[in-house]
Amino acid sequence: MARKDSSPNVDRRKFLAGVAVAGAATAVAPKVSAAAVGAAEKKLPSALPPSAQQIAAEVGTPKALAQATRPDGSDFMVDVIKSLDIEYLPSNCASSFRGLHESLINYGHNKKPEFLTVNHEEIAVAMGHGYFKVTGKPMMTLAHGTVGMQHACMAMYNAWCDRVPVIMVGGNHLEASMRPPGVPTFHSAQDINALVRDFTKWDDTPLSLNHFAQSFVRAYKIAMTPPYGPVAIALDADLQQEPIKNGEKLSIPRYVPTSPPQGDTGAVKEAARLLANAERPVLVVDRTARTPNAIKLLVELAELLQCPVVDRGARMNFPKTHHLSRAPGVIGQADVIIGLELADFWATVNAWIDTGEGGHGINESRIKDDTKLISINSSDLLTKANYQDFQRFQVVDVHMAADAEATLPALIEAVRSAIPAGRKAAIERRGEASRKAKAEARQRNLAAMAVGWDASPISTARLTMEVWAQIKDLDWSMVGSDRQMSGWPSRIWPMEKHYHHLGHSGGAGLGYNLSAAVGAALANRPLGRFSLNFQPDGDFMYSPGALWTSAHHNIPMLTVMHNNRGYHQEVMHVQRLSNRRNRVAALGKTTGPIGTSIEAPDIDYAKMAQSMGVQGFGPIKDPAELGPTLKRAVDAVKSGQPALVDVWTQPR
Repeated sequence: MARKDSSPNVDRRKFLAGVAVAGAATAVAPKVSAAAVGAAEKKLPSALPPSAQQIAAEVGTPKALAQATRPDGSDFMVDVIKSLDIEYLPSNCASSFRGLHESLINYGHNKKPEFLTVNHEEIAVAMGHGYFKVTGKPMMTLAHGTVGMQHACMAMYNAWCDRVPVIMVGGNHLEASMRPPGVPTFHSAQDINALVRDFTKWDDTPLSLNHFAQSFVRAYKIAMTPPYGPVAIALDADLQQEPIKNGEKLSIPRYVPTSPPQGDTGAVKEAARLLANAERPVLVVDRTARTPNAIKLLVELAELLQCPVVDRGARMNFPKTHHLSRAPGVIGQADVIIGLELADFWATVNAWIDTGEGGHGINESRIKDDTKLISINSSDLLTKANYQDFQRFQVVDVHMAADAEATLPALIEAVRSAIPAGRKAAIERRGEASRKAKAEARQRNLAAMAVGWDASPISTARLTMEVWAQIKDLDWSMVGSDRQMSGWPSRIWPMEKHYHHLGHSGGAGLGYNLSAAVGAALANRPLGRFSLNFQPDGDFMYSPGALWTSAHHNIPMLTVMHNNRGYHQEVMHVQRLSNRRNRVAALGKTTGPIGTSIEAPDIDYAKMAQSMGVQGFGPIKDPAELGPTLKRAVDAVKSGQPALVDVWTQPR
């Protein structure tokens, strides 16, 4: 029935009477124009304001609780956190750490750390992951008891596998007789740290404020001692909210960094002897560059030997433009291989061919029987039993459980002393051969990029070069991985600085890429760098809320969707087994896309971005539209806004 009076003063009895007859009146009600309805709706209040009673019940001080006369423990906790100069704290809010939350924003003035609002704990931890790779400084995050820690587990595991420090503080209600009933008790546990203990370096549950101070500084110190890694602290809600006792003496320990472990002198000299006398030495690097200085050290060592360097890509370790930066094929020619912080030495020197037979494959050695292997890897000091991130066992000839970057200066000097005078000419010839091979490899890459240049969906090679045309004159940082795009940016762009490529997740857990990219973009923001994220569609759907955080906190970043509309690796797995089992012949069709495609309906990532305050463009299916669209998106990011371009792409 037509509304005669839309003001808030409608007589209540008339309104209720109207509701009672609404069902009968609907069939015969006169039509009302859209303009009339719009005019009527404009008169409605947007919302009824809460009453004083509602406000008091939700945010006021309960009658049973006297106004605080002394600071609560969480104020002191903020002093502890500030002593370590932590800049940001991304978190999803929760009641179990409300005491610390309130102190951070009011007592701590929401500065160092600044509280960043995120929609999921996995996003928060991954943001810290990406942020560290740019700055070398850790973030901390807060998680809510059992459920918050469970949400954070995947991102914590990625940080563990990638040797990245993250400080996780989990709220908890320890005292059972004092726990709030219902949901807070569901979310409590005797030991919430048990959820992440197998993939953290250290954890603790402080029982006093001084205990918290010591534990937090210790956690920071352990996380920041190579090999880096995540740590966890369980924080009791009562400890946060209890007033500091009169006369209680509180102190904050001074943080002193721990020196990283270096290789044994004898082992360093033996490694140098092998390298100096090798005919075809090869350096293989992975998580070697903890700091930008390691890139300089690696260049010095490589040029001293004029030997190829294979970068496995967990960090930006070695300039891609350098003539000694080579593809993995050179490993098979080596007589001495030194692996520096390799996540997987076995896979470096062995090939595994997936036959699909009983879950097993064929192992083939990539190297000669007499090739000497050297390893410098701090992860040997961090191995645990349960999770298999240490990979398959590989026998090596010289094995140093030490930090590679810290050991490089001694190794360089040892190599310099060990090179026989008569070998210098041969070493120079080795460098010239590498320069020629590098140029030939680039020409092969350029020729391969031209294949399918005008195809639709758009090739990942075309996408790579269209993006490069827009950012090549900027101080750019690729904050997302390119592994799912055939590695084209890493293969063809002139990557030279540590922030040009931040590597991958470590544990290959989906949900990392977008969230870590936002964290890295946050780190790039004050430096004026242009942050670029190549974003796989499957990973995006695990943590799309990271886009909202980028908009809410004004974090400029260009996200370019690698929208291949599927979990393509799994497409290949299913198809490989279908082929082996002759399913196509039996069924008359391919079944690989079932359960692995992200289609029907297609997801409009541009509209998703727009709904969260991010400028969205696309979807782009015609390669001719790609360049102009990317230019508009780049301009938006340069003006300080996050933007996303949805590009329909080939699978890889």
